[in-house]
Amino acid sequence: MLLQDKVVVVSGVGPGLGRAIAVQCARAGADVVLASRTESRLTEVAEEITALGRRAAVVPTDIDDEAAAVNLVESAHSAFGKVDTLVNNAFAIPPIVDLADVDLDQVRAGFETNVLAALRLTRLFVPALTETKGSVVMINSAVLRHSRRTFGPYKMAKASLLALAQSLATELGPKGIRVNSVAPGYIWADNLKWYFNYLAKQRGTTPEEVYTETAKTTDLRKLPEPDEIADAVVFFASAMARAITGACLDVNAGEYHH
Repeated sequence: MLLQDKVVVVSGVGPGLGRAIAVQCARAGADVVLASRTESRLTEVAEEITALGRRAAVVPTDIDDEAAAVNLVESAHSAFGKVDTLVNNAFAIPPIVDLADVDLDQVRAGFETNVLAALRLTRLFVPALTETKGSVVMINSAVLRHSRRTFGPYKMAKASLLALAQSLATELGPKGIRVNSVAPGYIWADNLKWYFNYLAKQRGTTPEEVYTETAKTTDLRKLPEPDEIADAVVFFASAMARAITGACLDVNAGEYHH
């Protein structure tokens, strides 16, 4: 129960990692504020959390909208009276195109959600996190660790998010607020499972063989599951990480070393 009676706000709650973060925080003893644009999805996750004996507040939120972000902060305080951790998990995938060819308006749109919205939300929660000597966790990506073609816009956004987290760690540290990042590699969830099934059909092989081939690129010969990545978030949110800030923890089964 590393987060016993803590309050955690999670943005970008979907069926994969966002859900896992919210549920693992509840398993660790936290009450959770759930934010995303799709209310029905939030309600499903809230039911899982209440079944674990913890409380959940559902707050439909478009984090690109300033008024909606302000409402999230107010709703979290109304529901639980405090906030101990903010998890910036909301994400909009940038165009997967070479930088030499990418539409700059699409790059700007990616920065709006992936970087600027995270900054906006963090700034809005600073007063609450100052009261609790709380923490912020940014969900980053293993794209930080490579420069493959077509991933340039994605890496630009995530590298900026890492710089944001590190700079906020320096700025907010004197207030007692810690800011850290988690960088997942492959996430063995529905989207990747669908893609491996697609690849298997294209190649005339099985999804299991595609998995094995991909997992061979990692030291542990496996692909991390959402709960395993979420556990890193729980660690950063807990007192176990009370002297850690400005860090980025890779959760990639050893695909990349940093």
